[in-house]
Amino acid sequence: MKLTLLGTGTPTPSLKRASSGYLIEVGGDVIVMDHGPGAHHRLLEAGKRAVDVTHVFFSHLHYDHCSDFIRLFLTRWDQGADRVPELKIYGPPPVRRMCEQLFGADGAFAPDLNARIRHQGSIDIFVARGGKPPRRWPAPEITELKAGDKVQGSGWTLRVAPASHVQPYLECYAYRLDSPEGSICYSGDSGGVAPALIELAKGCDVLIHMNHYYSGTEPTETYRVVCGNHEDVAQVARAAGVKTLVLTHFLEQIDQPGLRERIVREIARTFDGHIVWGEDLMEIPVRGPALFRME
Repeated sequence: MKLTLLGTGTPTPSLKRASSGYLIEVGGDVIVMDHGPGAHHRLLEAGKRAVDVTHVFFSHLHYDHCSDFIRLFLTRWDQGADRVPELKIYGPPPVRRMCEQLFGADGAFAPDLNARIRHQGSIDIFVARGGKPPRRWPAPEITELKAGDKVQGSGWTLRVAPASHVQPYLECYAYRLDSPEGSICYSGDSGGVAPALIELAKGCDVLIHMNHYYSGTEPTETYRVVCGNHEDVAQVARAAGVKTLVLTHFLEQIDQPGLRERIVREIARTFDGHIVWGEDLMEIPVRGPALFRME
C-alpha cells in the first residue's frame, strides 16, 4: 500500500501547493481521492498516468476537489484508446449528474468527444494508439454513495461516513480504506470535532485531515464547525487513536516558518502519535518507521 499526497492546498491559487488530491496504490488498483486544480500535474510528477488510474472517489464536489477530474477523465479515455477498462467513479450525489453534464451525449464536452470519435484524423490517431474502430463513447461506472456504504475492491474495502462541512448544500463524506497492508482514513473537508469521523478513523494507521485554521482565528463559530482548527484536529486524532496524522489543506497564512512548527508542537500536546506537515508529492508510509520521502 502506497500513499502519495498530490495536492495539499486550498482553492487559493498556489505554485507551491495544488488543490486537494491523494493517490493510493493498493491491491493492483490505483485510486485517486479528489482531484482539484493542479492535482493532475502532480499525478504525472508522481510517475503515474491517467490510464493507470482505476478508481476515483470524491469527498464532495467543491471545485477545489474535483475540477482536474475533467483532465483526468478525458486524458484517460483519449490515451487509453479503448484498451483500458472504464473508469470507476464514486462520490456523493450529484456526481452522476455532474459526469452526464460533462461527458454525456448532450454534455459540455460532447462536441469534443464526437469529433474524436468521428473525424478521420482522430480515427487515425486512435488506431495508432492501438484502438480498433469504431471508437466507443466513454461509459464510466458511476456509483453514488451514502453514509454507511462499503465498496469492495481488489484486496481492499472502503467505508463511507459523513464529514462536517457544508451540508445540506453539498453532501460531504470521509472515507476509510482498509487492506491487509494497512488503513488510511481521509477526512475530506471535515471541520470541528466530528463524532462520525472519529468513529470511522478508530485505530487507523494514517489519518489525512484538513488543518485549515490556527485555533482562535476563525471568523465565526459556524466557520469552525465547517473547517476546523488545529486543536480540533488534535482532538479528533487522539480520540480516534490513529498512529499517524497527516495535516493538509493549509491556508497560506498558517503555512509559514515558525507557525508551522508551533502548530505541530501544540497538536503534540494532545496527540502523541506521528504528526506530518503534508507537502505535495510526499509519500507517506502506511506502516513502519515514520520516514517520509519527497520525489
